[in-house]
Amino acid sequence: MLKAIWRSRAVQQTLGSMLAGYLRLVRRTNRRITEHSDDYARFASFEPVILAMWHGQHFMIPVMKLDSQKFNVMISRHGDGELNAIAVEKLGFGLIRGSGAQRQDQIRKRGGVRALLAMLKVLESGENVAMTADVPKVSRVCGKGIVTLAKMSGRPIVPVAVCCSRRIDLKSWDATSIGLPFGTTSLVIGDPVHVAADADDFALEAHRVAVEAAMDDVHRRGYALFGQRDPGADRATVTKARASIVAGALS
Repeated sequence: MLKAIWRSRAVQQTLGSMLAGYLRLVRRTNRRITEHSDDYARFASFEPVILAMWHGQHFMIPVMKLDSQKFNVMISRHGDGELNAIAVEKLGFGLIRGSGAQRQDQIRKRGGVRALLAMLKVLESGENVAMTADVPKVSRVCGKGIVTLAKMSGRPIVPVAVCCSRRIDLKSWDATSIGLPFGTTSLVIGDPVHVAADADDFALEAHRVAVEAAMDDVHRRGYALFGQRDPGADRATVTKARASIVAGALS
């Protein structure tokens, strides 16, 4: 009964609107800083791009988005993703439904193929795509989907971190951070990662690892701008160690 109420359209519309309003409040009340004075201009010079985010650290991206920037974000078709979808649309983002997966047999079920085609169309039209580089339940390990999109589209992957000095850090699988009002929000933009159209499996894996390292680096730098440590850094180390063990067992 409670689950049905939670997933009702009226409840999710209300909660999505509240989430959008909260992010606007954080944007209005936080001092916003960038690593370099020309970061927005540098980002614009790469567009259209595939903006890469980590799960758990992606909620605050709207706080640093300029009104003039055109972003389309991929959000899961799962019921719990509906609330996020409502919020991002109210914040001026385009919406692509679907999500990545660890196993090939899960990709079609989660709408991954349809989402990939939609993202290719968006990039071809000249607008940006924003997506989490890691897949659900495997935080801080870059999946293959984002590098495959870069290969097929010819557009660069740009790692981005938006960090808040005042926040709540949850003990969730992705070490979610929710920024609070009346603090400082930082933006760090990494160097673009280009994937050649003829990249083979070996090259794709090299680029996947490069994006992963770049994502960890921009978050380290983002929190360092106000003298703090990335709250997800320990989770990243543990997850990567487990992923390495699993990969070794399967090879």
